[in-house]
Amino acid sequence: MDKPETPQEPNESEQPRLHQLDARSLRGLAHPLRMRLLSALRRGGPATASQLAEKLGESSGATSYHLRQLAAHGFVEDAPERGKGRERWWKAAHEGVSFDETLLRDGDPEVRGAADLFLHEVANTHTREVATWLGTSAEWPEAWRRAADMSDLTLRLTPDQAAELVQRMHALVDSYRDRAPADGTPDAEQVRVHTHLFPTRTA
Repeated sequence: MDKPETPQEPNESEQPRLHQLDARSLRGLAHPLRMRLLSALRRGGPATASQLAEKLGESSGATSYHLRQLAAHGFVEDAPERGKGRERWWKAAHEGVSFDETLLRDGDPEVRGAADLFLHEVANTHTREVATWLGTSAEWPEAWRRAADMSDLTLRLTPDQAAELVQRMHALVDSYRDRAPADGTPDAEQVRVHTHLFPTRTA
C-alpha cells in the first residue's frame, strides 16, 4: 500500500524491530479490530482514525477508541510530523511483535484466552489475505502471477531441526528486506510472506 508522500518517515533502523508480547501488552492487542488497525498502520504508514475507519469499514469512534488502547499498551504512537490539521495522526511503534508460546500456558485464564484469540486472529488474517489474492490475481501482471506461490510440504524433523528451519527461513526473508528496492522502483510491490510450521500426526 502507498504511504503518505511527505514528510518522510524515519528510517526503519530508527524504529524498533519487534515488540515482545507479555501478559499485559497481549491483553491490549488481542482484539480483532486492534490487530487490523495495527496491521494497516504497519503496511500503509501513518493515518488518522477517520482514514482507518474508511479503509476498514468501521466507525471513526471505534477506530479512535481502539487506537488509544493500542497506544496505552505501546503498539502505536503519535505521528506529529503528519499532523497538519485538527485530527490526530498515528503510526506503528514497531515493525512486528514476538509471541512467546508460554503465554498459552499462563496461570491466568484471561491471558491464555487472549493468547488463543491472538493466534487465531493471525491465522484468520492469513486466510483472508490468501483469499483476497486468489480473488484478485487476474488483475495483476503476468510476472506477479508467476512469482506468487502457494506451497505445502511435509518433512520429518526433530524439534531442534524444526526450530533451525524456521530461523533459516526468517533469516532468508530478512536478507531480502535488506535488499528492498528504493521507493519508486518500477514493478516493485509490497508482498506478504506467511510461514507456518507445526507437527502433525496422521490418523
